[in-house]
Amino acid sequence: MSSSSLMGIGCYNPQTARDCDMWQRLQDFCASAPQPFGRDPQTGHVTGSAFVMSWDMQSVLLTHHRKLGRWFQLGGHCDGIADVPFVAQKEAYEESGLTRIKRMSEWVFDVDIHEIPETAQEAAHLHFDVRYLFQAEAGKISASEESHSLAWVPLKRLAEVTGSPGVLVLRDKLAPFLQRHC
Repeated sequence: MSSSSLMGIGCYNPQTARDCDMWQRLQDFCASAPQPFGRDPQTGHVTGSAFVMSWDMQSVLLTHHRKLGRWFQLGGHCDGIADVPFVAQKEAYEESGLTRIKRMSEWVFDVDIHEIPETAQEAAHLHFDVRYLFQAEAGKISASEESHSLAWVPLKRLAEVTGSPGVLVLRDKLAPFLQRHC
C-alpha cells in the first residue's frame, strides 16, 4: 500500500483495510467539510491525539476522561489550527504535566473515526482523530481539569484497563511501527 499525505496532517502509510478505510474517510471529510479543523458538531471535526509512551516503551500514558468516564490517549480539538501534529503535542503537554515529550516519527501513527455521544451542549458527532506516537523524556505526570486521573499503563495490561478498539490499536501497531521507524 502506498503512502499519502494531507496538508496539515502529514504522511500516512495504511497497513490494513481498516487503515485504508479510515484514511480515505478522513481525506474525503477534509476535502468536503467547510471547516474540518474547526469545532462544528454538525459536520464533525478533525482532532489530534498523542500516544505518549514511557521512556522504556513498555507503557502508555492514558487519561481517565472526565466527560466520557473512560480511559483514552491524550488529545483534543484543533479549534481552527490546521497543524494536527502540533495540536496533538500541545494537548499531550497540557493534559500530562510532562515537561519534555519527543515525537517519535514524522508519520501519522493511526487514524480513528469515532462517534462522540450527544451531550446537553452538543449533538452526537464524529471525531476524525489523527494519532501520533510520542515518547516522554522528562517531568512528572499531573492530571488536568479534563481528566479524573492519569496512569502509565503497561502495554501487556492495556486490555485490562480499556476495551476501546481505538486505544487497543496502539498495542497492535506498535511493534511493527518500531521496526519500520526506529
